[in-house]
Amino acid sequence: MAHETPLIPRQTMKKTLLAVLLGSFALASFAQPITIEKQGAFSAGGTVIEAKKTFDPYHPEPDAMPLHGDHANIIYQIPAHAKPVSLMFLHGAGQSMRTWQTTPDGREGFQSVFLRKGYPVYLIDQPRRGDAGRATVDGTIKASPDEQFWFGQFRMGLWPKFYDNSAFASQKDLNSFWRQMTPNTAPYNDKVIADAVTDALKKTEGTVLVTHSQGCGPGWLIGTEAGKNLKGIIAFEPGSGFIFPEGKVPAPISNNRFFGPTKAVGVPLSEFKKLTRFPILIVYGDNIPKTEVKNPYQDYWRAASTMAQEFVNAVNAEGGHAKVFHLPDIGIKGNTHFPFSDKNSAEVAKVVEKWLSDNVK
Repeated sequence: MAHETPLIPRQTMKKTLLAVLLGSFALASFAQPITIEKQGAFSAGGTVIEAKKTFDPYHPEPDAMPLHGDHANIIYQIPAHAKPVSLMFLHGAGQSMRTWQTTPDGREGFQSVFLRKGYPVYLIDQPRRGDAGRATVDGTIKASPDEQFWFGQFRMGLWPKFYDNSAFASQKDLNSFWRQMTPNTAPYNDKVIADAVTDALKKTEGTVLVTHSQGCGPGWLIGTEAGKNLKGIIAFEPGSGFIFPEGKVPAPISNNRFFGPTKAVGVPLSEFKKLTRFPILIVYGDNIPKTEVKNPYQDYWRAASTMAQEFVNAVNAEGGHAKVFHLPDIGIKGNTHFPFSDKNSAEVAKVVEKWLSDNVK
């Protein structure tokens, strides 16, 4: 006996088709393609060690050949219908541009997030790091186990336990996070970095520099060197490298960290005042105490954020427009040292976007 296919009532069929279409629309809305009008890559800054003697191709000698190094590597994308303000992202310690490209749990990083919002995006590998690893001085890279240290320093928690409210993706995503870390190929030098990024800024227009952690120190120097095309600085979690007018450098701030008190350096007032030409936003995440604590990693960030407020006060005293923003104060909680890649990074992006809209013209 033949099996007959049962008939589906017309109304049921309509509902099923509608559900499929709505589901497809929701999926398409979530993963809308980004239309890129222009993209590319270039190097900026750097130096050349010239050859000391004539090169003989049959007897090549090191001192008969030049060496190019200490440059930054930049990739960029400009979306269709781009905004007039672009964003240039500089990573922190142990990181490369990948820190902005994705998150440990595989979501879109700030690169794609802000391209979708219409901002041209420039990503940097700083000199002597990542794809800009070619240096003009010798360096040694040691295979040093250090991940539990960084777990604490990056305020994920106190090993082996995450903080109770931690917004880091999850334990299983630590593997992805550790594999995005990369070493310096030669000694770290904030002036080399600042000079290279300043050169990169000359190839852009209307740019806000977005820095993170160790990259914030060179960021302040860039602010004193860059021309009028630098329209602002957003600094995520600066821990060191703060500059002040000479004669007005605050006393070091003691903390229970392993490397001593948090210090700042002085620069001529004429240089410092250049930081008043554009708005500055400093952003910190969660689990930073307001008073001294035993936890060395948290206490380090207490001292760092205290120095950041002193820095903002100094900029504003000279007529600037700077602000320290603590995300928990507006209900965005649990952020690690990487607010732009935590689970709530979309909320953090909205804070950045509103600040850009309100302050950068």
